[in-house]
Amino acid sequence: MWAVVAAVCVPACGDSGPGGMSADDQVQPESLGPPDAVFPDDFGYVHTAVELPGGHVLVADPLGKALYRVDMEDGTRAVIGSLGQGPGEYLQPDAVWPFRGDSILLVDLGNARLVRIGPDLVFGGSRPIATFAGDDAPVMVLPDAVDGEGNAFVSVLGGYPPPDSGAILRVGLTTATVDTVARYKLREYEITETDDGTYVIPIRLSPQDAWGVAPDGSVVIARAGHYGVNWFGPNGAVTRGDTISYAPVPVTRADMAEDLRAAQRHGGVSIDSGLNEDGTRTTRFSRGGFGPPDEEVDFDDYTWHDVKPAFHNAVVRVDPLGRAWVRRHLPADSGTRYDVFSRGGQLVKALTLEGDRIVTGFGPSHVYIVAFNEVDLAHLERYELP
Repeated sequence: MWAVVAAVCVPACGDSGPGGMSADDQVQPESLGPPDAVFPDDFGYVHTAVELPGGHVLVADPLGKALYRVDMEDGTRAVIGSLGQGPGEYLQPDAVWPFRGDSILLVDLGNARLVRIGPDLVFGGSRPIATFAGDDAPVMVLPDAVDGEGNAFVSVLGGYPPPDSGAILRVGLTTATVDTVARYKLREYEITETDDGTYVIPIRLSPQDAWGVAPDGSVVIARAGHYGVNWFGPNGAVTRGDTISYAPVPVTRADMAEDLRAAQRHGGVSIDSGLNEDGTRTTRFSRGGFGPPDEEVDFDDYTWHDVKPAFHNAVVRVDPLGRAWVRRHLPADSGTRYDVFSRGGQLVKALTLEGDRIVTGFGPSHVYIVAFNEVDLAHLERYELP
């Protein structure tokens, strides 16, 4: 049986646990301030950004089907590689991640492969996205994170009845090992029995955990039960952070519209597998669903949670200082907020920005953020790392 691996992790929510500390009582929200550089041209979509030595930025645009070296100072960009199936080519570059040493890992969905790119931006070896776990079950390695030792981390979902938790797998891209490093709470579902069959309906905006990985391989999980974060070290040590109380945001029609638009914008990864004439099997991946929906959505076609979770359906990014950035849920059209947690699990900053913005990567002294315009095209911005 195929193990279904999500390309993004899931949102989380928390109760105001006993003795919980209000986020605003612990740290006062502060503006991240204006960007120190804004790239003048848009991208179709940006999932990740990697700062290169010297300050240029490597960006994969799956909608534009191009890998770019971006100069934020001059406002110029150059295409790296080209479209195709051979060496130095790609069909749909989806994401880039810092890899071992100064190299970069490129996720090429169209060719169903992971490609290592050297610091000189020369394409090196590659391996299939599909790998095998210890029980010989195929696993799709679509990384949610990559650590400095060359391990990719992916989340395994699926099954019936829907499980309460998912597994975080660590896949050694250079060692061919697969192991489970932690489990995390999944979203809630509603199961309906009818004469036509059984329907499993996800409850949108229901509480779920979210997670991310530091360069040293430590996994951070934002808790759904009581808002806060726990850290799982590479040696198995667990650090349980503070419980942070918060006021849940009631879900309104505006929140429903915002949630569905975000789901459409970020799209999903689809899998197309078939047999070739010679009997071999080909598996291809693609990301789609970009931009606003083509027709008006009926919110009543979905099942909704009563209140928003504490934080968004987004990877928990870890900055060069080892801090976890958790994107908070706010009322619709209220801007963006990230809560920043230390390695000890303490809330140390609450950073706000105007509009709809998402953290996509870090440099030694910068944070890279994507802002979306009215038609959901992506604009890359650079801010000083607080």
